[in-house]
Amino acid sequence: MKKGRISKDEEKFIKENIDIGFERLGLELDRDPESVLTFIKKKVAEGKFESPIWLDTSNSEEQARFDLTFRPYWSELKQQFTDHELELFKYHWARIISQFKDDVIPTEELQVVDLIKLELLMNRGLKHNKDNIEQISALEALISIERQRDSDQMDKESIFNMERQVASLKASQESLNKDYRELQTKKNSMLKEMKATREQRVKRLEDSKQNFTSWLAFLVTNPDVAKGYGLEMEKMRLAMDKEKERLSEFHKYQDETVDQPFLTPDTVKE
Repeated sequence: MKKGRISKDEEKFIKENIDIGFERLGLELDRDPESVLTFIKKKVAEGKFESPIWLDTSNSEEQARFDLTFRPYWSELKQQFTDHELELFKYHWARIISQFKDDVIPTEELQVVDLIKLELLMNRGLKHNKDNIEQISALEALISIERQRDSDQMDKESIFNMERQVASLKASQESLNKDYRELQTKKNSMLKEMKATREQRVKRLEDSKQNFTSWLAFLVTNPDVAKGYGLEMEKMRLAMDKEKERLSEFHKYQDETVDQPFLTPDTVKE
């Protein structure tokens, strides 16, 4: 079977005959059907292909993973992380986006990217920490073996050098642990911020869907709230009447003119 990128002619053939299914397309093009299926899913996610009736688009996690690779910042991510880390990035991305049911605004999308970056950096730090622990254990074992020798056969310079390496690794380990704690704090803060921001947005959307009838039903089922609104409205009415009475009295202006500031048929005086 042919390998490598699908050519423009092959892409055109797939687009024109997409309804025959990916397995038949694979046979016609002498390519692995699974690679053809992956290509079709990518093109559908890009919006360049119409989704065929045989393609299952219910898996939003898979759809989200394909969508990530078409983001402008994907090329930057490929320069920042290893292939293994990128696979983990796509996994976390798909899980989080599908959890939000693909309802993610641009600012939340950036938060998701930063959150996953923190997760990968934490994993990277733990790997380095594990390597340090293994090196420290190996060096300490060599030091112990060397110290068991007779004093005339003991290589004190070698012991000194290994002890220096152990001290350096332990200092590095402490630094890695500190970095991990700081990243964990940032991650927790970001998770809290994302949750709060999203809850506020969802609440605003839900509030915007409320109509007058549902508001009245809410007042009927919550008499204390209705009483509070009633008291507030009565205070406003009394304050309005008092201010109307004050402005209806005669007032002497700076030019010595005397008149009523609030003049209506109800307040006019002789």
